[in-house]
Amino acid sequence: MTDKTDVAAENISFKGHESLLRQRLRVLIRQRSAIIGMSIIGVLVVIALFAPQIAPYEPDAVLIGKENVKKRQPPCIHLLGCPEDQPQHIMGTDGNVRDVFSRIVYGSRISLMVGFVTVTIALTVGVTLGALAGYSGGWSDNGIMRALDVLLAFPALLLAIAIVTVLGPGLSNAMLAIAIVTIPAYARVMRSVVISAKEEEYVTAARVIGVKPTNILARHILPNAISPLLVLATLGIGTAILDAAALSFLGLGAQPPAPEWGAMLSSERNQVFSAPHLVFFPGLAIAITVLAFNLLGDGLRDALDPRMKNR
Repeated sequence: MTDKTDVAAENISFKGHESLLRQRLRVLIRQRSAIIGMSIIGVLVVIALFAPQIAPYEPDAVLIGKENVKKRQPPCIHLLGCPEDQPQHIMGTDGNVRDVFSRIVYGSRISLMVGFVTVTIALTVGVTLGALAGYSGGWSDNGIMRALDVLLAFPALLLAIAIVTVLGPGLSNAMLAIAIVTIPAYARVMRSVVISAKEEEYVTAARVIGVKPTNILARHILPNAISPLLVLATLGIGTAILDAAALSFLGLGAQPPAPEWGAMLSSERNQVFSAPHLVFFPGLAIAITVLAFNLLGDGLRDALDPRMKNR
């Protein structure tokens, strides 16, 4: 009897969440910022997936001896009047005579991977710690949250720099460092949701009928945390991409010859006046990507906020 009641309650809860999800999706598609953000992200994903077909050259291909091209050559686009006898490089070439456009295209793979992998790690660990702290309470709550407060006591980027300095430079270590410094944000959100939800009647009823704490957290409490966590994760992807670019700019992230946008900025930062295209295009790529995720995050926040349901 208990099992049938539990299954019926779960079915009702699932249908309720499904109806609410449809309502939120209708609100989301009316958010102009979300549509713009999703469109840009969609284009970036397509570029990343089909980089070998889009890029005319390999990202680390040095063109000395292969084409009549010089290092740090400005953009050459035949449709815009560039002489036909010159090889076309729509974003020019860098100091190692590599095609900048090809490196920007392949760099989208690295940046998107950094954003999604970093947020996935931070979200998984943060949700676990926040759920454990909020549901258990007592010394477990105090111990976990005080440890996370130590991380929050330091500026995120400075702490990430310190972690990478200890672990050693590299893209993997940079992603791990960024994930570590962003764990507290997800943990605090999850903990607050658990604390407010665990005293609700449906959670009490689940305890009375003998539902395991893990099932209570997964099936009854976690759905209430999806909305704020989803918004925070979307915004966190943009932040992670920006932080990874900053670490690469400092030489602590992706190492040459990887076509990472921050590393591209770092290698040509002294050419801002003599060859501005080498700074402009990687910087523009970072700005557009971060803007896209921020726009999507803002749209999700408006769509998932219960106070926006009548708008």
